[in-house]
Amino acid sequence: MFIGHFAPAFAARAITGEAPKLGTLFVAAQLTDWAFMALFMIGLEDGEIVPGITVMSPLDLHTMPYTHSLLGTAAFALALGLLVGRWSRNLVAGTWAAIVVLSHWFLDLLVHRPDLTLFGGQEKFGFGLWNYPWIEVPLELGITLAAFVWYVRATKGPPVPPLILIGSMLGFQLLNWLAPQPTEYSIALPLTAMAVFAILTAIAYWTDTTRWHKSEIGLGVASPPL
Repeated sequence: MFIGHFAPAFAARAITGEAPKLGTLFVAAQLTDWAFMALFMIGLEDGEIVPGITVMSPLDLHTMPYTHSLLGTAAFALALGLLVGRWSRNLVAGTWAAIVVLSHWFLDLLVHRPDLTLFGGQEKFGFGLWNYPWIEVPLELGITLAAFVWYVRATKGPPVPPLILIGSMLGFQLLNWLAPQPTEYSIALPLTAMAVFAILTAIAYWTDTTRWHKSEIGLGVASPPL
């Protein structure tokens, strides 16, 4: 699951104009992966490349108690929710930020092999859809595109920025699927992932500055440019 993690961000922004801006929600959607990359590089969480461990991913993510346990993800969700709520002085915004963070664990549960935990213990969970590309690929594309269309229909603004955003997302996803899988670990792997997250977040932030939620139109908000 890569761009599928951004589906809850689009959905939250579509549901209500009180949700955080799309760039913030993109951070929320991948917050635990940002944290995993950082902790991985300093040795607090661990994994390795095992070619063939699943059909779609060679990652053996065997030690992720802080970022990919349900308890750890909930802690990240609470922290970001409180931060966003305090910064925006809006409980609704903070709640939606937390929900999007928490969605990451449940979407990972669908695709990961059993490497997710509830509380960081020994019992691990994962439905393993990475072993079934004919299910995982249409599922990921389907939820992402459905949520994107929902967001576009719930907001108003010029069409080009959201098209650039979804085009960039699909382009990076195709590279992820079609590029040769790595056969050994390199520091370039987490750095590349973080760079892609940053690029998509920046485009999402820019896109949302060009759009208005339809619930806001007529409530003292200037009409968006055509």
